[in-house]
Amino acid sequence: MLAPALDRDLPEIVALVNASYRGASARQGWTHEADYIDGERTDLDTLKADLAANERAGLFVLRDPADGDLLGCVWLEPQADGVWYLGLLTVRPDRQDRGLGRQVLAEAEALIKAAGGARVRMTVVHLRDTLIAWYLRRGYELTGERLPFPYGDPPRTDLSFVVLEKPI
Repeated sequence: MLAPALDRDLPEIVALVNASYRGASARQGWTHEADYIDGERTDLDTLKADLAANERAGLFVLRDPADGDLLGCVWLEPQADGVWYLGLLTVRPDRQDRGLGRQVLAEAEALIKAAGGARVRMTVVHLRDTLIAWYLRRGYELTGERLPFPYGDPPRTDLSFVVLEKPI
């Protein structure tokens, strides 16, 4: 079951996100950005700043009920007109073949629906074809909208985000 993240969870979330998105450990999983984006995905100061800047957003964690290990996380943020942004969906790379991503996504969608949400919106780096296909199989649709990839100094112009949405 997803639970709201606590301040004490944030360092562990940062480590999970970085291990899952980029670097050698990310290659243990089937979906990562390690082939085309270097560096960390986030850091503790950035995550804290993002949470402070988006007071309505929530960060949720999935822990192993047996030992309390962090298995995954997801960011949920209400926007306008019943639309919620879902981001930072992360599952431990060494456990990505166990249905945990589907579980986190389903529970996140249930939380959004229970809070009155009607649509889920997300962004995915355009090169992540396998991940985009995974979301399409779960009822998400490409909107045709693309957003710039803001990370880097200067920001990278060779990458962009595609926008996916799903009614719930």
